[in-house]
Amino acid sequence: MKKNTIVLILIFVVIAGYLVYSYVYQSHRDIATEKGSFSVTANSIHDEFKADEQKANAKYLDRTIEVYGKISSIDSKESTIVIDDKMFAVFKDEIPANLKVASEIKIKGRFIGYDDLLEELKMDQCVTETE
Repeated sequence: MKKNTIVLILIFVVIAGYLVYSYVYQSHRDIATEKGSFSVTANSIHDEFKADEQKANAKYLDRTIEVYGKISSIDSKESTIVIDDKMFAVFKDEIPANLKVASEIKIKGRFIGYDDLLEELKMDQCVTETE
């Protein structure tokens, strides 16, 4: 009887350990291969946040979205761009060399939030749609 109890406890500990390990070490999202949940302009998503930030957060936060607009600034050193002076985007890898300020762009990335102090939207893990 005592031997069966020890075996059951040992099996329980192994299963629990596996479940904890699986939860902690989940595979990371690959935004580049995910399909975008929404395709919007930087201006339209900004307007949604200005109208109702809580509702817009529920809709976009931590989702893969496609955003298009005009490039306002580029920082190749930090791999970031700003679209329509409203969307701050951090690229997953280096920024493609062919990007120019004032040119149209469509990017895909993970929406990470809205900074109401700076009135700036933020995305990370971005890739251009031509990649």
